[in-house]
Amino acid sequence: MAKVKIDWHSKPASDYQKDVVLERFRRYLRSIGLHDETIKLYVGRVRDFLDFANIRDPDPAKADQYRNTLIDKGLSRSHLNNTCFGIKKYFEMNGMHWDFAVLRSNDAIPYYFNEEDVLAIFSVCSNIKHLAMLQTLFYGCLRSSELCKLDDCDLNLNTRTIFLRETKNGSDGIAYINSECAETLRLYLKIRPQVEIGERTPLFYTDSMNLWYKNDVHRMFLGYKKKARINKPGAVHVFSRHTPATIMVAKGCDIRIVKEVLRHRDIRTTLRYAHVSDKTKRERYEQCLVL
Repeated sequence: MAKVKIDWHSKPASDYQKDVVLERFRRYLRSIGLHDETIKLYVGRVRDFLDFANIRDPDPAKADQYRNTLIDKGLSRSHLNNTCFGIKKYFEMNGMHWDFAVLRSNDAIPYYFNEEDVLAIFSVCSNIKHLAMLQTLFYGCLRSSELCKLDDCDLNLNTRTIFLRETKNGSDGIAYINSECAETLRLYLKIRPQVEIGERTPLFYTDSMNLWYKNDVHRMFLGYKKKARINKPGAVHVFSRHTPATIMVAKGCDIRIVKEVLRHRDIRTTLRYAHVSDKTKRERYEQCLVL
């Protein structure tokens, strides 16, 4: 039987072909040890790139064209960089090399909520499970993905600590909670049946006995933010990461302690939160600049 030579570059890639390619890409990312959240991000961004390219094996020139299109759309620097990192890995899987200019992150002060905002969100939350989730997020300085991964065995109310498995950096960690959060969790656990979902006994599960996912937590938080009539920009990541870090710095916490509490690898990441409000700056000025 004669062999038929197919020019994949001249034919649009079908959805089936794309799914096969993306599954291969997913396995490749796993094989090089990337975190699940990073794999999900890169696969999604490469899918968008393949949709744009509309051919099975796009070359680096097509990636340059796609990057320029994203820049023209005014997307954030982090979005652009993450997309390009994903595409670069895709090319590496195929034995190709692609270089791009990594855009330096914006050094602007991150959004954050003040203490009154946080207390307002807690006060409008009458659902004990949601309150336990919000307080665990805030006092534990957790990412929403870390909250969703928590099992019953990860919580130690005696030491007021939470064991975190495979965090964003790929390592395990310990988060702290205060006595208020621990008491809310005790009340929640008293009325909450223990449920097994797959091989897990999740600390938090939905009313339909399913696992929580990042998008679910995001929607839940925005609902309470709206109910508390807070119009400032910022979603759950601002609430559970930027805000506690900013409050700790404003209250005089050593930046090195804040780094450990947020589980940052590089203190330069933590230094983004070294800003304080005008009121705090005035108070520290009056206290320290005394002759």
